[in-house]
Amino acid sequence: MADKTSRKAPFMPRQAWLIAVNIGLLLIVIGTALPLFHVLGVPVKVIYSLGALTVFVGRLFAPSVKGESLRVRRLCRLEIWVGIIFCAGAFFMWYTPQRMDWMAFTLAGAAVQVYVSMAVPKALASEKDAEKSRPVKKK
Repeated sequence: MADKTSRKAPFMPRQAWLIAVNIGLLLIVIGTALPLFHVLGVPVKVIYSLGALTVFVGRLFAPSVKGESLRVRRLCRLEIWVGIIFCAGAFFMWYTPQRMDWMAFTLAGAAVQVYVSMAVPKALASEKDAEKSRPVKKK
């Protein structure tokens, strides 16, 4: 029987960059949802901008994925672009406050984030299956 101290919760991130990204994504969701409840003004812009900046910085400080396949490395690099897209949305939230250009960038960033979050595990699983099916060379 394993002791309780050795169990780790699988849903709790331990790395600082991952915690920052999760908090940033939550701030973006809050900043996007507040106008739906007719909460407008500078606090909404600050919340969204802080979330976008947090996602970008968190993705920049993510550890490199050396040793992985080219596809996985490109997908991880694409996550940095998600932060850039959200930062562009924050810019347009401040620059053109009456227009909804920022929403287009938010939706684009969310679409890329969803794609990457599904494609990385699939690529890693296909790599693992390919390794198992390769014949082992004898020396």
